[in-house]
Amino acid sequence: MPIPAAFQGRLAVPAVAAPMFLVSGPDLVVETCRAGVVGTFPALNQRTTEGYAAWLTEIEERLAVPSDAGGHLPAPFGINLIVHRSNPRLKADLEVTAARKVPLVITSLGAVRDVVDAVHSYGGLVFHDVINVRHAEKAAAAGVDGIVAVCAGAGGHAGTLSPFALVPEIRRIFAGTIVLSGALSTGFDIAAARALGADLAYFGTRFIATRESMAPEAYKQMIVDADASDIVYTPAISGVNANFMRPSIVAAGLDPENLPPHGRMDLQEEAKVWKTIWSAGQGVGSIADIPTTAELVARLKTDYAAARARLSF
Repeated sequence: MPIPAAFQGRLAVPAVAAPMFLVSGPDLVVETCRAGVVGTFPALNQRTTEGYAAWLTEIEERLAVPSDAGGHLPAPFGINLIVHRSNPRLKADLEVTAARKVPLVITSLGAVRDVVDAVHSYGGLVFHDVINVRHAEKAAAAGVDGIVAVCAGAGGHAGTLSPFALVPEIRRIFAGTIVLSGALSTGFDIAAARALGADLAYFGTRFIATRESMAPEAYKQMIVDADASDIVYTPAISGVNANFMRPSIVAAGLDPENLPPHGRMDLQEEAKVWKTIWSAGQGVGSIADIPTTAELVARLKTDYAAARARLSF
């Protein structure tokens, strides 16, 4: 299966830490990459294009040195661009991304050939997230290098398909890198993703509950305390179907069983909502602590090795 050449020899485990809205910042990205997992963040986590560029500078400078005394290079980093008409910063952020030659760009809410071409022009990679095969076909036609299969149970904007259905269908029409997203929390889950046919595992919620994430401490603790029954899948919060934690919906004064309808998606309004209503995936039941990112990745590495040994029959 095609793990990109740019990742070879730089990963402790075949995994990507997803770009999480209002959660992923320089500290999480840098420590994730230094531990051997691809670290990413949304460009919109900075309020301006200038701020986004400043974060790129900080990350590049901190990752310019080897990860350890052995001289190992950190894993590559990436950013997320919302390719949607409601994002007024797309053009400016893409120009900065290309000028700075960001190694990996993960696009959401639109697979656009011009964006892919801009990243390819400097040798960067483009992954695009999808929730069904129709979207995967559009992404493949746009020339992306990887497709993130966002399956049932994923945090944030998630689909409803089982990975056992979606991954094989994508593989039939796409020869590039497939990344599996949806309720992954452990190194054993990485092995399962690989066994299913994915090349990389995509972790979101598990990295929210780390010391370096920008999430409020109450958000991290709610993840630790939650299980799958606490996850509500609804379009009522942001205008697009997504998974949120029931206790945070209740704390916002809303009834999870009778949420008011949401209008059209608006990124500026959405940012206000996500500050108090917290997203998470169904894998929360596997999360019991708030470690450092380095500790988490070391654990993923150990469990992944154990899973591979167990499956050698």
